[in-house]
Amino acid sequence: MYEAVCSMLARYVLIGIFLFASVWPGIAEDFYGAPPSNIKAYIDKLVTSYPDWIQGHDDEFVVLKNGSKFRLSDHRTDKTFEELLEHPDIDDMFYAQYPAGTTPKQPAKNYDPGRVRFEPLFKAMYGDCRRNEVDPKLRTIEWISAHGGGHVAITTVNGVDKALSLVSKELDALPVAFVKFLMPSAGTYNCRTVAGSSVRSMHAYAAAIDLNSRYSDYWRWSTKGAADPVWKNQIPIEIVRVFEKHGFIWGGYWYHFDTMHFEYRPELL
Repeated sequence: MYEAVCSMLARYVLIGIFLFASVWPGIAEDFYGAPPSNIKAYIDKLVTSYPDWIQGHDDEFVVLKNGSKFRLSDHRTDKTFEELLEHPDIDDMFYAQYPAGTTPKQPAKNYDPGRVRFEPLFKAMYGDCRRNEVDPKLRTIEWISAHGGGHVAITTVNGVDKALSLVSKELDALPVAFVKFLMPSAGTYNCRTVAGSSVRSMHAYAAAIDLNSRYSDYWRWSTKGAADPVWKNQIPIEIVRVFEKHGFIWGGYWYHFDTMHFEYRPELL
């Protein structure tokens, strides 16, 4: 009898914990994968952002000009944040709206607009660096030439080289106090994955640039990999606005912040 009562009490305790976790923020596991309510507008913007590559879309597929098709959704809404990063579908890329024009601050947990990338689409456009498909599309451009910033290699696909050249010219025109943040560059093309994951970095497509790491903050450096990083930033917002004007998003808006990092993602702006 005593064991039966204890068993029943234990069962009620477990049920109570489950119910409490389901309604109390921060207790239950967060799940991802449900598309935003205005997903069609996002997909429309994706199509117009890459006119050399994407022909259009319907309710199920994004269609490339070469006839290839990518399914918009895998219909999963139960992804963990790690699964969202590692195994996204196309609509997962828009799970968090990029906050262009807003004042930077501590983002909400796992609010990383732009960190989710549907790899097959980017490989189709920029090439696979592991097959030497990116190198032939590179162009070396001057970086902050008025201040002797040297040169960087960037992809010509989607006009990223032209966009970054315009960024460089506008940054050159900023007051000299901004120069220390901009040079030397910490790199553009690098055939690598994102630290701590198996997914390709935008650097692997030569469509990203890192600024001077001396004046940058990165969540893994700043928090030693802590589960709840505390946001930090030294990059002036004037620099961010110049990049955004020409199609680049900023890693400083991420919960897992990377304030030196800018990548070409016009579909999010």
